[in-house]
Amino acid sequence: MVTSHQKNLATFIHLSTFSRFVIPFGNLIAPLVLWVANKEKSEFIDAHGKQAINFQFSILLYAVIIGTLCIPFFAFTLFNHLDLLDFQAFEGIRINITKPSPLFYIGGSIGLLAVFGFILEVIFIINASLKAKEGAEYNYPLTIKFIK
Repeated sequence: MVTSHQKNLATFIHLSTFSRFVIPFGNLIAPLVLWVANKEKSEFIDAHGKQAINFQFSILLYAVIIGTLCIPFFAFTLFNHLDLLDFQAFEGIRINITKPSPLFYIGGSIGLLAVFGFILEVIFIINASLKAKEGAEYNYPLTIKFIK
């Protein structure tokens, strides 16, 4: 039987991933500390802690991959078309925007994919928190099991 304390702790483990907005890498540190301190107390807390940490490591890996894909596209675009944006503020305000290269569109599409992924991540974390509060098991989608 899962107690309300265990449910609250599992919920807090999932919600602690939002600490990244206050502490750098808080999305990895906070749930890891909570999980390590409480994993022996309950299988329910252990399972939810592993899920939260595996999901955050998976998100980090996906972000590094998407970032590595975006950087060359933006770099080639900027170095290819240095006059993409041309500001002249001293002789009057003039903005000159030339046609961007197709690489800019590809890099921008990958960037939009990252924004879409962030929105999904927030939805998944909230859903996992609600399932933990109900006392149900939850498996994050698209998660690589680093900790088994």
